[in-house]
Amino acid sequence: MFLKTTLLAGGAFIALASPAFAQTAAQSAPATQQADNTDVDGVVVTGSYTINSRIDTATGLGLTLRETPQSVTVITAQRILDQNLSTIADVVRNTAGVSMVEVDDVRNVFNARGFEIKNYQIDGVPLSWSLAGDSGETVADVSIYDRIEIVRGATGLLTGAGDPSASINLVRKHADSREFKGSVTGSLSSWDRRRLETDVSGAIKDGTIRGRFVAKYEQGDTYFDRQTTEKHVLYGVVEADLTDSTLLRVGASQQVTTTNASFWGSLPSHFTDGTSTNLPISTNTAANWSYWDTTNTNYFANLTHTLANDWTLSFNYNRLINEQDSQLLYLYGVIDRTTGVGLATWPYKSKGETTQDSFDIQLHGDYSLFGREHDFTIGALRSVQKSDVVYYQASGANAFLPATSLYSWDGNFPKPDFATTPTQYTDNETEQSGFFAATRLNVTDALKVVGGARISAWKRSGINGGVQENYSSDNVVVPYVGVLYDLTPTHRLYASYTEIFQPQNYRDISGSVLDPVTGKAYELGLKSAFFGDKLQSTIAVFKIQQDGLGEETSDKVKGNPTEQAYVAVDGAESVGFELEVLGRITQGWNVSANYAQFEVEDATGAKVNTDQPRKSFTVFSTYDFDGALNGLTVGGGVNWRDDIYAVSGASEIDQKAFALVNLMARYKINDSLSVQANVDNLFDETYYTQISYFDQYRYGAPRNYTVALKYAF
Repeated sequence: MFLKTTLLAGGAFIALASPAFAQTAAQSAPATQQADNTDVDGVVVTGSYTINSRIDTATGLGLTLRETPQSVTVITAQRILDQNLSTIADVVRNTAGVSMVEVDDVRNVFNARGFEIKNYQIDGVPLSWSLAGDSGETVADVSIYDRIEIVRGATGLLTGAGDPSASINLVRKHADSREFKGSVTGSLSSWDRRRLETDVSGAIKDGTIRGRFVAKYEQGDTYFDRQTTEKHVLYGVVEADLTDSTLLRVGASQQVTTTNASFWGSLPSHFTDGTSTNLPISTNTAANWSYWDTTNTNYFANLTHTLANDWTLSFNYNRLINEQDSQLLYLYGVIDRTTGVGLATWPYKSKGETTQDSFDIQLHGDYSLFGREHDFTIGALRSVQKSDVVYYQASGANAFLPATSLYSWDGNFPKPDFATTPTQYTDNETEQSGFFAATRLNVTDALKVVGGARISAWKRSGINGGVQENYSSDNVVVPYVGVLYDLTPTHRLYASYTEIFQPQNYRDISGSVLDPVTGKAYELGLKSAFFGDKLQSTIAVFKIQQDGLGEETSDKVKGNPTEQAYVAVDGAESVGFELEVLGRITQGWNVSANYAQFEVEDATGAKVNTDQPRKSFTVFSTYDFDGALNGLTVGGGVNWRDDIYAVSGASEIDQKAFALVNLMARYKINDSLSVQANVDNLFDETYYTQISYFDQYRYGAPRNYTVALKYAF
């Protein structure tokens, strides 16, 4: 209630910032340019599929995409609008080189280059999912973000612990407008889905205090039988120029999502005779009394001060609260082809809360050495994450009854009694701290060297999944090295070596905890710019290795005959390449195209993570007409994914290569009013989004449409 009151008050504050109080950009330039309209080296890009603003996601040095010696994909506000992307999951499924396993209605597993993405960032501050992402972080709404940055490879310099896959950085919308402006959008979609969204910003007190308020409401059915969802999103931020050199930014956001008749797990893949079930796409195994409600709340504050020597000192604080309240029914097993019976049931009721407090301080600037100017940053980060999850045991005559025939399943399944006293499932604390420093040496006009290192500490204690845990990793050194060389003013060759680590709770025969798993990423590429930097391309080849992975031995830990001993071995190795083109070909022609291919094997040469597509291709493009068709924008694209398969026991599930075709059209009726239509999966392709969990599968969305009306002022 406090957050909603605060945000509503923020909206009222912005409403007071009428045009009479606002200053135009010509009168006084914003302290912070809008992320998709940034001037770097004299180049301004507005409403494009690429950016020229500086990013901190990979190195902390505030480098442009072409200056960063890693593959980086940016999904801009314009592309989010054009493709009608609603959640982080939507962004991932529309980006080649990253993939998603849709476990159920709430949980998703993101992957890149053959490894799982376990961390993400908000405005460059590293954060972690809750337990299995069961609080809806992966389906967080993107209406409060200006863009999403995806840096591939190991990102341990800034994010700390994780896998050598990628980092997803969500860049919030800022209150950088000194004019009162905003928009209201209403839309209708397939399955009776309705959405209303507003985004308002403005300034008072000569523009030194600015505010922005975003609100969104969405409700409707889904393509699964009987399932309904409702979502509320609120976001408010205030920015104040405390002095000419000091900027304070404070704000909060909250997303509340409720889902009724919620899936837990997916569909049974096989009949008792071993053949595939191929159930109707709309099949929903949930009970009518099931639900899965999530709440994601974020409070944040940022203070940036520019020193007399033009160095900047910044402090960030983030408090993240992820909550879930669920009452679910899980159906599993194989069914009889004739009768549709045979599935067992598992009712489950749970509540959980994960909080994370993150602090970081960073100092940025440049220095002179050997007659040249160089860049430098140093910082410290600390986060404490606490997880508290309980469940309520099912009991009574209706607990664990066998399921009725799936052919006539209507969700009217008897609800069991649930215990009133909860059982603790998870109650732990994870602490992470790190100190990092990085520099970019401008060796010559053409040659740049980026180097850095992080010293990390990580500790977890408490109960996790009902098992006591207490382990840590201290003084872990994570290096970062990159070299960039300008072949021509528009073609830049780069190479990089990055690392990341993942603590593990295994002990060797002597009783010592194994060292963390180390992820090492090598990358070589070429970044190019065309048409005055409006179109950018990247060609990259990479190799990723995991070392020190705990493997079970035939021995037991000395002094504990019941504890399995482990030994560190080489893990998986991934090799591949990526091609990407992003930006504007002509004034009215935007394009995003990327192709990714890799192969990942374990130390024995066996293929691993075969549920991740080895090859993927995504293209989306729009064209703005002029002349007689002025105001009309049309666009379309294709998402193609290669074959995947998963083996569970004696059975195997396959997904053949498939392509999804998406179209859009927008017409600007006048300067304030526009209408947009999107059609996804135009040819109604049937495909799976999950085949790797518990011998089950999940269907992706069939053909669907959205029509939206937007009023801007």
